Amino acid sequence: HQILEAILLHTDLKKQAAKEKTLGWLQKVKLPDTERIYNAYPHQLSGGQLQRIMIAMAMSCEPDLLIADEPTTGLDVTVQKEILQLMRDLQKETDCAIFFISHDLGVIREIADEVLVMQKGKIVERGQVKTLFESPKHPYTQGLIACRPPLDKRLKRLPVIGDFLNSHQAPVKYPIEPIQKNAKQEKALLQVDQLAVQYSTGNSFWKKIWGKEQAVTKAVDSVSFEIFRGETIGLVGESGCGKTTLGKAILQLIPHKSGQVKYGAADIFDLNKTELKAWRKQAQIIFQDPYSSLNPSIKVGSAIAEVLKTHGIQEPSSLKERTINLLRDVGLESKHYNRYPEQLSGGQRQRVCIARALAVEPEFIVCDEPVSALDVSVQAQVLNLLKDLQEKYGFTYLFISHDFSVIRFMCDRLMVMNKGKIIESGYTDEVLNAPKEAFTKALLEAVI
Repeated sequence: HQILEAILLHTDLKKQAAKEKTLGWLQKVKLPDTERIYNAYPHQLSGGQLQRIMIAMAMSCEPDLLIADEPTTGLDVTVQKEILQLMRDLQKETDCAIFFISHDLGVIREIADEVLVMQKGKIVERGQVKTLFESPKHPYTQGLIACRPPLDKRLKRLPVIGDFLNSHQAPVKYPIEPIQKNAKQEKALLQVDQLAVQYSTGNSFWKKIWGKEQAVTKAVDSVSFEIFRGETIGLVGESGCGKTTLGKAILQLIPHKSGQVKYGAADIFDLNKTELKAWRKQAQIIFQDPYSSLNPSIKVGSAIAEVLKTHGIQEPSSLKERTINLLRDVGLESKHYNRYPEQLSGGQRQRVCIARALAVEPEFIVCDEPVSALDVSVQAQVLNLLKDLQEKYGFTYLFISHDFSVIRFMCDRLMVMNKGKIIESGYTDEVLNAPKEAFTKALLEAVI
């Protein structure tokens, strides 16, 4: 109906003709069951389907120019590849020009003919895609290209933009091998055994009234694995496969159907309210979107101090000092203490979220797509920070991502998830270099 509205607003077509044109565009963007999609609400569709509908809405009036503002951000690699191919096909069919805005250099290299590089409101470099990526001239462009984690090797640290702007030379890169291959000789810090999470779907109220069996979606389906102290284990998969649900279920942020999560000797699902609150000091989470995970009406210092007060960690007299020290730990300054989230950049907000997680001095942290909303230069800074903090404090990470380059940089071991199940796991270099499952191979082949 939203596509229909756009057509009615910008053309002289009657409603029935506009509906037929809408259904035609739903077919053009390769959506199945067009009548169902036409009558669906946004929350009933996947991220990839919603993006296809946005493309159909924009193209339905046959524009000469399409401005695509980060159209693939947040999508997994297979859906991203499908969206890019769709845009190329529609461009050939309609002969429209596309102005494609993105912080993903791989996507730009895949779809663009010519590239403009912008820094602080100014175009600092312009050129054909092949020339610019192979021989960038401006230090800022060189930095952007170098900041992206490579897929073919693991680096000790990622270059950051400042390195190039200060020295105009690429900093030294240090390839390293995974360091946790002896971890299994120790006892696991966290053990997940046959964990299952499921949701009822459909009109469950009336089905209960009439005694009908409810449809069930298995978001997490009998998953088992171990995490060892000090390691980073990655979790990858398509959007909607259950990655975030698994991370939240482990921390008891959502209810589970069955299974166990053991932390040391204790099953956290058996803990009472008081014991669970005490356990939460040991396990924290960094959420995906720094723009929505901070309360806009609460100052940065208060957001971090609230965690300390909730868990009774700090005396009131030294609360501010401890909070400022946490801000400094994540590369911020004391001046940020009294600022609101809206006064910070995306990278600074994510640093605040990390500081908030550090406040209780946890052992285990779930990192749920912590850099997917950040541009490549800020992403490099945050990833380096997470590694530095792990080296300093000995954190154990469950690192959720759909970006294999980020996984290669961060993770010692890797699990691949599909439709709620772990279908492949192993040391990161082994899984990425020689995947066994067809699904894993397909994901890697879709990487741009």
